[in-house]
Amino acid sequence: MKDSRLIAFEILYEINKDSAYSNIAIDKALNAYEIKDKAFISSLVLGVIERRITLDYLIKPYLSKKTKPKVMLILYIGAYQLYFMDKVPSSAAINTSVELAGMTGVAYYKNLINAVLHNLDNNRIDIDALEDLSVKYSVPQNLINFWSKMYGVDRCLEILSVINSKAPVFAVPNRLFVDEEELSYELLNSGVECETDGELVKLASTFDLKALKPFKDGLFHIQDKSSYECAKALEAKEGDTVLDVCSAPGGKTFTIAEEMMGKGSVYAFDIHEHRVKLIEQGAIRLGLNNIIARVNDAESFSDDIPKADGILCDVPCSGFGIIRRKPEIRYKELDSIKELPKLQLRILETSSKYLKEHSRIIYSTCTLNKRENENVVRAFLEKHKDFKLLKEKTSFPSESGGDGFYFAVLEN
Repeated sequence: MKDSRLIAFEILYEINKDSAYSNIAIDKALNAYEIKDKAFISSLVLGVIERRITLDYLIKPYLSKKTKPKVMLILYIGAYQLYFMDKVPSSAAINTSVELAGMTGVAYYKNLINAVLHNLDNNRIDIDALEDLSVKYSVPQNLINFWSKMYGVDRCLEILSVINSKAPVFAVPNRLFVDEEELSYELLNSGVECETDGELVKLASTFDLKALKPFKDGLFHIQDKSSYECAKALEAKEGDTVLDVCSAPGGKTFTIAEEMMGKGSVYAFDIHEHRVKLIEQGAIRLGLNNIIARVNDAESFSDDIPKADGILCDVPCSGFGIIRRKPEIRYKELDSIKELPKLQLRILETSSKYLKEHSRIIYSTCTLNKRENENVVRAFLEKHKDFKLLKEKTSFPSESGGDGFYFAVLEN
């Protein structure tokens, strides 16, 4: 069986080399092997990514010069285990990292790796006591400044305090078959630790959910709590025609279709064929025959799309609300997201043309950035006086709650 730390190294190396998304790279690698330590590998990979700034701070004092990327990656893996994985003994963290050097073609650096990691272990720093917030939370200073200016220092500190915590996982009961109490019972019988949380079921154990009988039977889908609240705000009814213009992978689509009790039509669109297939597969598993999944460019108006009683417009965004799930997002250059509001406004304007009179459209993102959120909605309302704002909400990530998320409910 392939060494778990070697697999973690290979995933991280691919992410660094190809700028791959962490969740996709992890899923691809873990599906390729019969592995017992999937949770350990996933935690190690995501941890090294999210704590990179902190790890650099710890390691750099013991390096006299820049070293090879592979060596640096091994040091990250060792240092992360020493500081953030309490169940791994120091000796195991150090010795396995030295062994990794031999497995990855950098055996010459074994002594260096051994020395650096022993120094880290012998001269421990209390990270929680650090005054430098960027190092303490491993968040670039420019993002900290950005949030502080946009939401205030206190709110920024609240975000930072949970940004490296494990994001809760919620199961949405398929109302065609079960409610939250019944789903909780089915999951507990399948060995999944869980508890009801309002209309949802919060899962304490989440690996290999797809292998569970309740999953195969279509009794639930996974969706963040904040995203679920957004989908519910559309208030879709049985018999409605609803559009989800940027649907994949389909969580909000499924919630809306279930709210409609499988009646009416939910048109789910994405610009990529392979992502449309994900929606189709999910709809089949859940027994939702009222979902029609198609390829469509949300920026361009199409005469083939019907007028709708409700529209969900969950636009592409910077993703700053889901950093707990995709830690690499924190390292985005802020300049790289400057053009997003223009794209988002174009999608909202195009989508609004499909709406029937006296109906609702929801604009939403999974980011914490007023330029992509409130400012886009204000710009739309300024140009479209026939629309009014019914409700808007920004959710901030919390230990037990959902992700960072924004949605606005508009009506014509």
